[in-house]
Amino acid sequence: MSEKPPVIEDTIVAQATPPGRGGIGVVRLSGDRVQNICQAITGLLPEPRFASISNFIDSDESVIDRGLVIYFPKPASFTGEHVLELHGHGGPVVMKLLIDRCQQLGARIAAPGEFSERAFLNGKIDLSQAEAIADLIDSASKAAAKSAVRSMQGEFSKRIEKLTENVTLLRMYVEAAIDFPEEEIDFLGNKKVQGMLESILAEFDDVTKRATQGALLREGASLVLAGRPNAGKSSLMNSLTGKEVSIVTNIAGTTRDIVDNYIHLDGLPLRLIDTAGLHTAGDVIEIEGVKRAHSEIRNADHVILIVDCFAHRGEIAAATEELRGEVPGEIPVTVVVNKIDLNQEWQQEVDAVPEDWIPVSAKTGEGMKSLRGHLKQALGFITVEGGTFIARARHLDALTRARASIETGERQLMEAGAGELLAEELKLCQQALGEITGIFTSDDLLGMIFSSFCIGK
Repeated sequence: MSEKPPVIEDTIVAQATPPGRGGIGVVRLSGDRVQNICQAITGLLPEPRFASISNFIDSDESVIDRGLVIYFPKPASFTGEHVLELHGHGGPVVMKLLIDRCQQLGARIAAPGEFSERAFLNGKIDLSQAEAIADLIDSASKAAAKSAVRSMQGEFSKRIEKLTENVTLLRMYVEAAIDFPEEEIDFLGNKKVQGMLESILAEFDDVTKRATQGALLREGASLVLAGRPNAGKSSLMNSLTGKEVSIVTNIAGTTRDIVDNYIHLDGLPLRLIDTAGLHTAGDVIEIEGVKRAHSEIRNADHVILIVDCFAHRGEIAAATEELRGEVPGEIPVTVVVNKIDLNQEWQQEVDAVPEDWIPVSAKTGEGMKSLRGHLKQALGFITVEGGTFIARARHLDALTRARASIETGERQLMEAGAGELLAEELKLCQQALGEITGIFTSDDLLGMIFSSFCIGK
């Protein structure tokens, strides 16, 4: 476990509202000099957590602005330190004058995420809650925002803490049995140990399922539309987005560059990428377009291969198999059999239609509802009863490593009856879970996390 660095005793200041012009602008401060700075600027130290109106005074006694003052004494504040908010008019000049005045009085400009970092260091929130604050601000959908709020309020943390507590109890039981061999506990025949292991693994499955959905809500997925020229990629792009994003003509090779757009499938953010038709290119522009298409395919989370069932009458299966060869084997694929309005007998040409083949007509809209449902299922996006937790890739990695330790310990116990090895794996599990909430973490990780926050948060 790494020691938390001592709380910095200087006072920080930043604009807490977005830069630019607005009706209201908020300057936020945190630190030991807040009380002195407040009295110097406003001439008063207002009653805690009550909004008071005051002039904001510059060093030459002139009035910078007039607005609200709210004071939060430590430790009952967001950061756990004295916090001051000055609510003035949201002009960039006014905000700069206020911040300059605070700097004259001993405050320094806050680093990105430093208010949230101080809240974490002072024990007001844990690391996953701090990350959820940034995720709530960056939410791209209503579902993502709701998941972020659940994590920010501590639901994710509580599940991790409960899981950690159960792992700790099992570790204590196992280590006690090791330390007192006279008790002669038979680990292999001990149903209590096996029952606790099964219960912990079941809890892992539920937490991971919810966190996985939360990660999808936060990070989304990239879907590349690929196929031969004039297969209907651009038409499918426009149908999925509901707007004319890509140019559609009867001329093959209309799309020569990458066209992308964002959509939501029941809250799941997706980046759709329309690419140039895959073929043997004839000129420099086409060659570059096909090269970029292959690059996007290699980096995709999922590839939608569009097959023109009208142009490939009688050879749909062969055309599809040839097209699959353009996609690396590790990348999941959905085959969209397009233009079924022009070839309604296409299924008779295929022995058995695979589950990952979705027939559609991008022109008429037939089959598009089925495609959307298939994509959600293919990406692993399901509705979880009771809600999801917003999560990040590092959370999922920690959960995976923690569960792997439990499985390894259980296997060693069953194969060798080794309670000592089980105890060691339980310890590794605890450490991995602690990385999620920040109990076990590194200064480098903290710096990376909080540097991605916006200024003033």
